Amino acid sequence: PDYSEENGRSIAQLAEEAGVHPVELVIDRLIASEGHELFNTWFFNRNVDGLAQVLAMDHVYPGLADTGAHAGQICDADMSTHYLTYWHRTRGLATLEDAVRRLTSLPAGVLGLKERGTLAAGHYADINVFDMATLASAHPEYANDFPHGAGRLKIRSRGYAATLVNGSVVTEQGANTGARPGTVIREFARG
Repeated sequence: PDYSEENGRSIAQLAEEAGVHPVELVIDRLIASEGHELFNTWFFNRNVDGLAQVLAMDHVYPGLADTGAHAGQICDADMSTHYLTYWHRTRGLATLEDAVRRLTSLPAGVLGLKERGTLAAGHYADINVFDMATLASAHPEYANDFPHGAGRLKIRSRGYAATLVNGSVVTEQGANTGARPGTVIREFARG
């Protein structure tokens, strides 16, 4: 998805430009997308250029902490993929090396996660292997797979060849391998 497209323009504005009623615009888009069109309400960060200035600051790293909350309305699962594809590849905000650093060693260092966030002998080998040319977020989907049929938004990514946790492959070409080598992190810096 291209979240920057038509940034800041309302359904009413888009309908006026198209010469149709807003309801007709919504229906047309839903039909064209076979019911998959999503309409966003921008609560925060509507000024994408201003957000870029903040994200470019040395002491700022991208991250979200709302995973699991409001699962039927918000899906932050592709934040890392979005950062790499939009902010690095499309906007050129950071080099690939700096973008990866901001997603790995910078937050690990801030949180005091020992032997994580860098590739080094003796450290935990938590690694995503990806192809930057094919990396992309799929269109968000709505699934009713929570207990009692409750719904949630979910989003998948493409372009990840493998994910390793503690050196073991846990996903390969988007499929789970069944390996569960993760552990609870109990030692980290406390403020």
